Amino acid sequence: MPLVPMTAFTEDVKKHKYAVGQFNLNNLEFTQAITEAAMEEKSPVIFGVSEGALKYMGIDYTVAIAKTAAERAGVPVALHLDHGSNFDMVMKCIRAGFSSVMFDGSHHSFEDNIRLTKQVVEAAHAVGVSVEGELGTIGGVEDDLSVDEEDATLANPEEAIHFWNETKVDYVAIAVGTAHGMYKGVPKIRFDIIEKVASQIEAPIVLHGGSGVPDEAIVKSISLGVGKINVNTESQVACTETVRKILAAKPNEIDPRKYLGPARDAIKEVVKGKMRLFGSSNRA
Repeated sequence: MPLVPMTAFTEDVKKHKYAVGQFNLNNLEFTQAITEAAMEEKSPVIFGVSEGALKYMGIDYTVAIAKTAAERAGVPVALHLDHGSNFDMVMKCIRAGFSSVMFDGSHHSFEDNIRLTKQVVEAAHAVGVSVEGELGTIGGVEDDLSVDEEDATLANPEEAIHFWNETKVDYVAIAVGTAHGMYKGVPKIRFDIIEKVASQIEAPIVLHGGSGVPDEAIVKSISLGVGKINVNTESQVACTETVRKILAAKPNEIDPRKYLGPARDAIKEVVKGKMRLFGSSNRA
């Protein structure tokens, strides 16, 4: 199947109350693991690519690998720019073949976030590309950017509703207490914000920082209107722990296939578990 925008999932997500997982591509092994998981679970899936990952892999390699994976998968696959920082980067990804983009204007003033997001929506929708916008500031570490807990800002429900009404983004990421990376304690998710916003807009809510969130919190968030959940750190941890274990047992191993292959399998199991938890298995 060719790459699809995230709007390909929206109607079914809302009707059947599940979430599609965004799993980040970090290299070929991550792409293969996520694709195999989607095939085995018969689940739609979102390939998330951060700007840092694009610098590492190259945008041409990234799109080529993603398109090849989507054609093989036989399930709906979206290639999504994660946390696009500016209009030029968003346009570059659209021109390269991304089927979905996120414009993260949360670091701008509320008014500028709306103005800039509307520009992205107009350009992206004109060529059939879906758009995710963000309101509030999500804590933790994303690529090389770090946001301290005291600097993270919860989304204001009224502003989030107004933001959607003005921009008509396809998915809305709101800061509700989750964070990028793994948690030191149990995250305190503001379910009341999710419920209030989701009940007043047509777009599904996006939960960033899905790694390490308790299962019961995930299930409750989905029941209230979350339709997309981002996971990356748990996959990275599974990958790295597997590589470390193998190299510790076999310090003279030099064939990367001997440790990256098992690492790929470990990533796949994480992704499959999340798909089942999110309710997206057998929804393709």
